[in-house]
Amino acid sequence: MNPMIIVVVVSSIVALIILGIIISFVGIWVQAWTSGAPVKIKDLIGMKLRRVPPSLIVAARIQAVKAGIEVSTDDLEAHYLAGGNVPAVVSALIAADKAGIPLPFKKTCAIDLAGRDVLDAVRTSVHPKVIDCPDPAKGTTMLDAVAKDGIRLLVKARVTVRTNLDRLVGGAMEDTIIARVGQGIVSAIGSSKSYKDVLENPDHISRTVLNSGLDSQTAFEIVSIDIADVSVAGVTGVREVANVGALLETERAEADKKLRQAEAEGRRAMAVAYEQEMRARVQEMQAKVIEAQAEVPMAIADAFRHGRLGVMDYYRMQNVMADTAMRESLAEGEAPQKPDQPKA
Repeated sequence: MNPMIIVVVVSSIVALIILGIIISFVGIWVQAWTSGAPVKIKDLIGMKLRRVPPSLIVAARIQAVKAGIEVSTDDLEAHYLAGGNVPAVVSALIAADKAGIPLPFKKTCAIDLAGRDVLDAVRTSVHPKVIDCPDPAKGTTMLDAVAKDGIRLLVKARVTVRTNLDRLVGGAMEDTIIARVGQGIVSAIGSSKSYKDVLENPDHISRTVLNSGLDSQTAFEIVSIDIADVSVAGVTGVREVANVGALLETERAEADKKLRQAEAEGRRAMAVAYEQEMRARVQEMQAKVIEAQAEVPMAIADAFRHGRLGVMDYYRMQNVMADTAMRESLAEGEAPQKPDQPKA
């Protein structure tokens, strides 16, 4: 085959390939040029070779340029290759620019690469959102706090927050805000002298918590803390009772009465136990006396055997005992007859 023909064929094929590539990018190039955000053909080809969708990058650049934000295709392509969300970054830049919020492109990319929804962050910075404290999704609807007078209160608060874009990267999120606000409310109620002060001025609690700097090192700025609901815990029908204080005082008086009754019952039980103990000791002493008396006849018999006691001595002793028993009977108003005892 003629070498000239081979060269012509190869050149034709290469030309057709180049023409096909150019034609495939003509639409995107024309779109960018007519939109005032021109892009070079070689840049489009480079994107294709780097497996970056040219249509995505060009569309994002057109959107930014139309909004008055100058951003290069190289920056958009670099963010895409880093795993970022190019459309979200451009939308966030536009939203921040329209709201007058200074937000550089690099910071926007950093927020996006950190896994945060940068567009939602900008929207929250413009339109603050409300967070319930405690979070109902965690299964708890009310905070439980105790005042100095021992009365438990159930409190629910709503926290209005605005995104702090400067602290969004590395700052704590909503769970930290909820935990800190809940801790602050419980602490503020615990320092109140009476539950009545909390019921009378719930805004004092919210102001105290708000001035505590709870949004430090978080991705949010606390705009306000509002006490949405506060009630007394452990009171049956608390919402139907007009005078909650009187009901609480009644329940406290009843509890005090039961406490005093329990203390009195304890003292009575101790007295009964002490009485039984004394009776047992009396019985023990009486047993010892009887035991000692049982040894007397044995001692007398021993005295008889050894000649230390005579018969007349024994009878005189019996007479003395009889006289003593008679005198005791007369002193008690009775004179019992004891025929078995000889008279003196």
